[in-house]
Amino acid sequence: MPSELDAIVAELRDSDRQERIDLLLDFARQLPPLPDRLLAHKDASHRVEECQSPVYLFVEFDGAKARLFADAPIEAPTVRGFVSILLTGLDGATIEEILAVPADLVEQSGLTEILGMLRVRGLSGVLRRLKAEVTRAAIAHNQAGDPKPVSSS
Repeated sequence: MPSELDAIVAELRDSDRQERIDLLLDFARQLPPLPDRLLAHKDASHRVEECQSPVYLFVEFDGAKARLFADAPIEAPTVRGFVSILLTGLDGATIEEILAVPADLVEQSGLTEILGMLRVRGLSGVLRRLKAEVTRAAIAHNQAGDPKPVSSS
C-alpha cells in the first residue's frame, strides 16, 4: 500500500470514534472538484453502482502513474470522505500499488465502527470499482502504446 494511504489508514485506526468521524469529514471537504473535461462523462459507465450515493470514478495514466479523479455528493459526507481518502492516498500510484490495496481497507481504517453495514458495503464497492477502473485504464494505455495519458472512458 502506498505510504500516504498507509499513513491515513493508521491515523484513522488509531483515532477514537469522534476523531475518526472528524477526519472523515475533513477529507470530505478536501475532495477536489472534477475537472471540467470530465464533467460531461458523469454517466453510468463511471458510476459506482454498489454505492447508494452517486459516486463517479475516472482513471488516467501518465506514464506508469495513475491519475485519479472522482465526484461524490456533498450531501454524502462519509462517502465523499472515503473517496477523498482514496484519491489522496493513491493518486500518482502505480497500478501494482493500487491493486495491492487490501480489500478490507474500510475495516482496517476502523470505519466499520462509525458507519452502518450498508454504507460499509458501498465504500468497499468504491474500492473494488476503483481497482477495476485502474485495470481497464492500464490495459487501454498499454494497448495504445501512446505515452499520453489514456482515460478509462
